[in-house]
Amino acid sequence: METLDYEVMINAPIQKVWDLLWSDETYGQWTQFFSPGSQLKTDWKVNGKTYFFDASGEGMVSTIKSLQEPNEVVFSHLGFLKDGVENIKGKDVEEWSGSEESYFLRAVDENTTELRAVVHTMKDYSEMMNNGFHKGFALLKKLAEE
Repeated sequence: METLDYEVMINAPIQKVWDLLWSDETYGQWTQFFSPGSQLKTDWKVNGKTYFFDASGEGMVSTIKSLQEPNEVVFSHLGFLKDGVENIKGKDVEEWSGSEESYFLRAVDENTTELRAVVHTMKDYSEMMNNGFHKGFALLKKLAEE
């Protein structure tokens, strides 16, 4: 497992950046670089259910470990969702179950936000993560600053 860290300064208020990160309308735009058609479904509750889907409706089963809107959300990945079935046990999940994906937003001033993501991932996915976050955060910055 490796830890990757991404950061971008955005000339927009913190609440606007938060809303662009997580709204149904814009989440799929900035996450398209990970997987086209990406969707997020969550109850926004600590220890609740969160799903990260691809265009085919498959993806990851997760939970929220920490939530302090609009400053922080920490997701803990628990397993896979395939064919509508959650798989949170077994050898193929053990290696990375409990890995985290954390987002931290800090208001530098009323119109500037520092956005940082810290992600735990398997080495095989590092290139995909680097591509996704660099391009995704660039698009998010563009959307926020328009």
